[in-house]
Amino acid sequence: MTSLTYGFSILIMAVFGSIVGSFLNVCIYRIPEGQSIAFPGSHCPQCEQPIKFYDNIPIVSYLILRGRCRTCKTEISPQYPIVEFITASLSVLLFWRYGLSLQYLAAFSFTCALIIITFIDLKHQIIPDIITLPGIPVFFLFAIFIMNLRLIDAVMGIIIGGGILYVIAFAYELLRKTEGMGGGDIKLLAMMGGFLGWQSLWFIIMVSSILGAVIGITAMMMKKKDMQYAVPFGPFLSVAAVGYLFFGEYVTRLLFLR
Repeated sequence: MTSLTYGFSILIMAVFGSIVGSFLNVCIYRIPEGQSIAFPGSHCPQCEQPIKFYDNIPIVSYLILRGRCRTCKTEISPQYPIVEFITASLSVLLFWRYGLSLQYLAAFSFTCALIIITFIDLKHQIIPDIITLPGIPVFFLFAIFIMNLRLIDAVMGIIIGGGILYVIAFAYELLRKTEGMGGGDIKLLAMMGGFLGWQSLWFIIMVSSILGAVIGITAMMMKKKDMQYAVPFGPFLSVAAVGYLFFGEYVTRLLFLR
């Protein structure tokens, strides 16, 4: 593949990722509200006017409209271009990692699920079962038949992934007499373990805990809150899982001498 062809392929994957990111925004907005992600079509939540196709171009339309609805001039959340940019970037990086293959599609689907979970958890502090419960068997099958993960590693990933956080949550509630971690985090880690294997869990737990501690303490200091201030843990787990997708092979070799 020539450099020109490869560059064009990167552009196509970025455009594809941004289009998918636009759909992820629909999921992020509608799933917590219990709304259909298919109907009605895209519309302004304020004036409810349908969005024209030329105002629905990922990232570009937001910049052209200067972040406001064309009809009612209501400010459009910057979440929309952010999600589209993140999805486009991950599409390119995964294409670089796996090429145009079934592995790319499986890994991209996995990261898309994590993006939806991350932004819903940030806004509503919930991790929707409609993503994680089907995600556990779906990504387990992707891992076995597409990512070539050993069956025992995927099975143990689900069992240990769900078990680790369950034990932590149970112990925290026992000691502090209050819930410190929701069931959504437990299902999310089980989904991650089923797709990435049990070996990934040590990396994910370590990295997410460090990120959560640093960002959580910083947020508490900025908002002048005490230790009871709730910081959603799902986004940190998701960032760590994406990191493992790219660096997991090296981490596994280092920790397990493979």
